[in-house]
Parts: sequence; C-alpha cells; structure tokens
Amino acid sequence: MTEIAHSDTSIDDPRDGMTDLSAGEWEREGRAGLRRVAGLSTELSDVTEVEYRKLRLERVVLIGVWTEGTAAQSEASLAELGRLAETAGSEVLEGLVQRRHRPDPATYIGSGKVRELAGIVRSTGADTVIADGELSPGQLRQLEDKLSVKVIDRTALILDIFAQHARSREGKAQVELAQLQYLIPRLRGWGESLSRQAGGRAGGAGGGVGLRGPGETKLETDRRRISKRVAKLRREIASMDTIRETKRSRRLANAVPSVAIVGYTNAGKSSVLNALTGAGVMVEDALFATLDPTTRRATTPDGRAFTLTDTVGFVRHLPHQLVDAFRSTLEETAHADLLLHVVDGSDPAPEDQVNAVREVLGDVADHQGEALPPELLVINKADVADELALARLHTLLPGALVISAATGEGVDALVDELARRVPRPAARIDALVPYTRGELVSRVHAEGEVLTEDHIEGGTRLTARVHPDLAAALSEFATNGSVA
Repeated sequence: MTEIAHSDTSIDDPRDGMTDLSAGEWEREGRAGLRRVAGLSTELSDVTEVEYRKLRLERVVLIGVWTEGTAAQSEASLAELGRLAETAGSEVLEGLVQRRHRPDPATYIGSGKVRELAGIVRSTGADTVIADGELSPGQLRQLEDKLSVKVIDRTALILDIFAQHARSREGKAQVELAQLQYLIPRLRGWGESLSRQAGGRAGGAGGGVGLRGPGETKLETDRRRISKRVAKLRREIASMDTIRETKRSRRLANAVPSVAIVGYTNAGKSSVLNALTGAGVMVEDALFATLDPTTRRATTPDGRAFTLTDTVGFVRHLPHQLVDAFRSTLEETAHADLLLHVVDGSDPAPEDQVNAVREVLGDVADHQGEALPPELLVINKADVADELALARLHTLLPGALVISAATGEGVDALVDELARRVPRPAARIDALVPYTRGELVSRVHAEGEVLTEDHIEGGTRLTARVHPDLAAALSEFATNGSVA
C-alpha cells in the first residue's frame, strides 16, 4: 500500500486526537509522500496472461482514509479491501492511504489528492477506483467527474460479491433488496439523461387544457420503479421468513437443541461444519463463499441429537443494508442454544474480527429484544497459524479451543465440549414401557438421554432425561409417578 500524506490546510489539524505519531514522525510521513507497500499489487508478470485477464477483470486502484487507529490497522483494512476486490473478480494495481482528521465531505480525500489520484489512475491504466468506506452520493459524483473512471465504495463492493455468490431464492432476493436500498439515494445520470422530463402530453396532439405538463423525469420514473420492486421483495422475503419460522418452530416443538456457527468471513466455518458432521458443504478459500445457511443434524457421543447451522460470514463495516436484508437469516443465531464462534487463528488481528462479529450479533439481538446465546470460541487454522500468535490468542481469548478443521487437530476436544455445552433434556423419568410401545423407546434413544435401560418381563424399564413433550407421552407408564 501507499500512503498519501496529508497536506490540505482547509481542515483541522490532522494530528488532533492521534497520539500514535509524534510531530517528527508526522513530518516524515509527509515527506515520504506516496509509498508502495510490498505485496498488495496482484498485477501479473506474464504478458499473455495479463492480456487475457484484461478482457475479464476490472483493473482497480484502492483508496482509503486513515482517521484513527494505528498504521498497521489502516493497512490491514486496505489489504482486506484488496481481497474483497479480488473476490469480486478485479485486478488490484495500487493501494493508497491518506492520513486525515476526517474524510473530506466533498471528495473523500481532498481536491489536491484527487489530482494525484487521477495521475495514478492514468499511469496504471485503471478503470475503477474503490474507496475503503461508504461514499455519499455527492462524493461519488465528484470523484467520478474528476477521475473520469468508475468509482465504487466498500459497501457496493460487498454487495456485488453477495450478488455473485447468492444461490438460493431467498438469498438472491435478500441481496437484490440490499442493492436497491443502497442504489435509491445514489441514482444519477450521465450528463442530463436522467434529468430530462419525459413529458406527459406537453406539446403533443390531443393534450388539451389541464392535461399538458412536464410529466416525470427519468430519474423519478426509475426511483418509482425501484420503490415498487423493493416493496415486492419485502413481501417475498416475509413469506420466506414464515417458512423459516415454521421449520424453527418444528425444531423447538421437538426440543432439538441448535448450535449456530458464526464468525468472520473465511474463518473456516464451513470446514468446521464438515469436520463435525461430514456435511460435504462447499469449502473455498474466498471471502463470503457461504451466503445461504446450511443446517445439519449431529449427535453427541452419548447419543443426544442437535442441529448445526452454518451462517453467513461477517466483515468489518458490514453494510447496514445487508444486515437489514439478511435479518431473517441472521435471526437463526438469536434463536440458537449455543453460538460456535470460529476465529481465524492465522489472521494478523483476530481480535478485530471477534469484535466485528460480536457487534453485528449484538445488533441482531437488540432488534429481537433477546439476549445472545452462550458463546464457545474456537480458534481455527492451527495448522497454518504461528505458534507465538496462538499463545497470544490464548491470553486474549481465555477458554477458547484451538483446532484445525483441515487436519482434524483438536476436533475431538471440540466434540466433547459441544456435548458438555449442548442443553440436556429437562425432565427425568422412570418408566416401564410395554413392548407394544416400542416407538416410545426409540424416541427416547433418538431425542433424549438414556441413563439406565433394562428389558424385563413387563416391557422396557427406562431411566432417562427427555424433553417435556416426550415426558408427557411417557407419563402413563411412569413408575410411582416419577416424572421430575
């Protein structure tokens, strides 16, 4: 990455509130001007491959504004933006960071730096600029006018990735809703194409008094059509949510405990699901590879059934449009009995990932008016993580388990911990079940926890812990009325 040192004098002193740089260091930052950070560019060296990819990929320059935190955090954020851009199918040519007290309200990075950025865009042959933040409609318009290339922000980039990866009908509808909500305030035209009035019957034959008028502009027409589409998508998602709620209610009625796998994108949630259940869901080393939740049935070593749900991954500054659109999906986490929070042990700043996930989950729980379920932290990718980093994580995240879903390391310990944490059936019952009611014995084995079992002349004598609905079915066979 490269830093654009601050030089605008029209804003407050950018050093205000920033204690991590001394005055001398700040001056050196300014003198350094533009610095390339090794390892960010993905430009290819093979000419033939470059020419081939030019036809398929957008060539992008990344731009960020560093307003708080350390230089390492700022560079990590831009590096993540680079991975997002590559996931979307782009070729990253350059990454630039400008140190400012706050983003410029007009152009995000200030007019002087816009001119520098324009030169970099021309010299690299880029056709797109991606900002590491959410741009206002005015900032977007100003940057595109001055740079003469397409400009998008972090939110639009994440929405684009979601649109590429959505597979189910519900997932596609949720992504389209989020995109339209983002688009409505940003509708604009090139030149005056969207501001021209369509004209009802103005100047036309047969208009008549009172029927002539300007009519709608194209912008107004587009906005109205998008609003109608948004309303339709909301109705569709609401109907799908009813189906999801029905399935959830059925699980609750059967008292099957549920575990939701949550975590940062690309932390290895799907790999953990596969390691625990052999589900065979798609695993890919890419951001947001999983958008549609997958639920699989699993059993503890002592035979108790529970469900595992793989959920969509999170990311820093997850667009609020996506949180709103995917709320019905994310609410699976609020209704779970346990959150299995998977952390990427190989990431340079895993604690930032943990905080980002907890922030989104807290927002969902607040919307539901419910407390978050208990959390079990699991540090994944132990096979590729640095030992020193793992030791540091043990201090930062006490009680977390360390595993590798790829090699199986620590998975047995995770299974044992899940068996300990998954809620046990509430009712204890002693019953003598006639052999003619063998289906009840089968249910006890499938849904409950058998403590003792003995086959005697009158039937099967059981001591077990079962859920209330099954306890009610067994109550007529309870010995000495022993249901607790």
